[in-house]
Amino acid sequence: MSRGTLVGVARPRQYDDAVRRRLLDHASRLISTHGADRFSLRQLAGAAETTTAAVYTLFGGRDELVHAVVDEGFTRFAEHLQSVAPSDDPSADLFELGLAYRRSALADPHFYRVLFGPGTLRSGTDSTAHPTFRVLVTAVARVHPDTDDAHVETEALRLWALVHGLVGLELAGLLPGDADEQDQRYRAALLGTAAHDLRTGTS
Repeated sequence: MSRGTLVGVARPRQYDDAVRRRLLDHASRLISTHGADRFSLRQLAGAAETTTAAVYTLFGGRDELVHAVVDEGFTRFAEHLQSVAPSDDPSADLFELGLAYRRSALADPHFYRVLFGPGTLRSGTDSTAHPTFRVLVTAVARVHPDTDDAHVETEALRLWALVHGLVGLELAGLLPGDADEQDQRYRAALLGTAAHDLRTGTS
């Protein structure tokens, strides 16, 4: 093959998206288990079946990798929330968002712990300003259109606390029953808080 035939041919990528995803997945596990500063890049590379060079090439270094794990966690979380398309029934949509929250946590428990677990990397940040929380605020506002913004935000925080507490107990293995029983218990809790609001006139 002549040198001229190589002109314009793209250089193959040394590390593809599959390698990047494996590094993020394994990094989320190591961070959620040991903390952001208590694992080695060599350990991570071994778990992801690649080299430390891949970490530096794809992310730049440890700090950038950790930030990428947080960003990836929120991307996956947002995708679950966005799967709930608004309908003509705001209450049903809010219930479906609660189910989507749990699905996201169970699908990516290590990312969930990085974002919301004990010792979260986001300690000290205002989570109510994040776009994912604003999705919940918007859904609550649709259920209670005549309620002022402050009350809507308080209700959104209350609902977040409910689902976060339930999901946290489930991930910690502190709820009895098999997967189906835990799913039914979660649904009942969501429906129960909605029924309570209707009975008491909470808005």
